[in-house]
Amino acid sequence: MEIRNNKESQHCGTKPKKIAFGIAPLGIVSIGIVPMGVISIGVVPMGVFSFGAVAMGIVNLSVVGMGIISAGITTMGLWEYSPKAQNHYHQSISEKSMPGIFKTKKQAEIEAAKYNCIGGHKMGDQWMPCKID
Repeated sequence: MEIRNNKESQHCGTKPKKIAFGIAPLGIVSIGIVPMGVISIGVVPMGVFSFGAVAMGIVNLSVVGMGIISAGITTMGLWEYSPKAQNHYHQSISEKSMPGIFKTKKQAEIEAAKYNCIGGHKMGDQWMPCKID
């Protein structure tokens, strides 16, 4: 495999363009397979705003999103939305940062009365009050 340094090459190691298309394009606006840029649209986009199948960046809209703000089927981030979670929103959670999270399901079920609900649901390896169907 050879690296070409010509005007048509838009891959890693080249100077970013304003708009880049292709396989591994690098630009301010990148569209393609594995795009990298401020606004990235594609199969595996990586950038500040990422739209695609597997997005990694600050703001992600995708099937699998990983970033600060993630929206999609399977999301991982500080703020996330997923239709699989039935419109149930969470922030990054720990016992220290959020009082409504518990190590056991039983603890969450006991606390559910404070939230006018019953049961509990799993959040990562911890539990939160209120059953989600």
